[in-house]
Amino acid sequence: MALSRSRRDSGMNYWPGFVDALSTLVLSVIFLLTVFMVAQFFLSQEVAGKDTALNRLNAQIARLSAMLSLERTGKADLEDEVAKLRASLTTAEGERDRLRGLAAGAQKANVGTAEVGTLHSRLDIEKQATARAVAQIEILNEQISALRQQIAALDAALGASQQKEKQSELHIADLGQRLNVALARRVQELSRYRSDFFGRLREILGNRPDIRVVDDRFVFQAELFFDSGTAQLRPEGRVELDKLATALIDVEKQIPAGIPWVLRVDGHTDVRPLTSNSPFKSNWELSAARAISVVRYLISKGVSPQRLVAAGFGEFQPIDPGHTPEAYSRNRRIELKLTER
Repeated sequence: MALSRSRRDSGMNYWPGFVDALSTLVLSVIFLLTVFMVAQFFLSQEVAGKDTALNRLNAQIARLSAMLSLERTGKADLEDEVAKLRASLTTAEGERDRLRGLAAGAQKANVGTAEVGTLHSRLDIEKQATARAVAQIEILNEQISALRQQIAALDAALGASQQKEKQSELHIADLGQRLNVALARRVQELSRYRSDFFGRLREILGNRPDIRVVDDRFVFQAELFFDSGTAQLRPEGRVELDKLATALIDVEKQIPAGIPWVLRVDGHTDVRPLTSNSPFKSNWELSAARAISVVRYLISKGVSPQRLVAAGFGEFQPIDPGHTPEAYSRNRRIELKLTER
């Protein structure tokens, strides 16, 4: 690891901020998709159950319709038979009236007595058959009425099921909208507190060439805190971290407990390999150890451990792709970002 160079590049590079914003957006989209998939899963379970009940109802309606069709066919046949019987009865009654006239004449003449008795027997039989047919028609009418009531009840149950399904869909859509509003509100609240925190840091740290603001993060040159190739804090770095801890404790008291925020401490190195006698096996381990050293010191100054995250990026997130001493110096850095957990 090279020693600090006297010349500092104070230019701003927006690429890390863009990458972080894109990462935050991707995580938000993934979270929303996860919620949507969970909601869709429960909705599909509920809809599957409703579909099963609906299929059973449809099958029962089909059976009842078939029964109703058969009953209607039987009723039509009986009505035809009754019509025939009534026609026969009318004919028989006409014949009876004619024969009664003849019988009256026969009684005077004492003839045709046997023919009249036979006619009365036929009339009685036909009346009995007609009465039976009428009774059967009444029974069929009662059965058809009962079937119609069952079909009406099934239609009502089906309509209620469909209405409940629509209400479930509307409820899920409303939950998604409310979730989006809540997420947007939390992002806005965190953005406001982030601005307050960065403003306070600017006042405390002042205008220093080795401390820069890049988008939504503070960037400290690694040489401010550490000697080359080490993860032990320098006295000068502890002084700056004392100021940072003071500002962070004040902000921690102001941010509502419901906002899941953390201060992320990111360690970065340049691309040059470590020396053979370094205690670290890679730049990745060195960057992580430096981030952890900063987090531990902030905890010792009273910052809540639950609000701190240490991350090591090694040489894999450079802000200057060059291979000059100045580029290496810019890439050796500690970044602070107030973000969601």
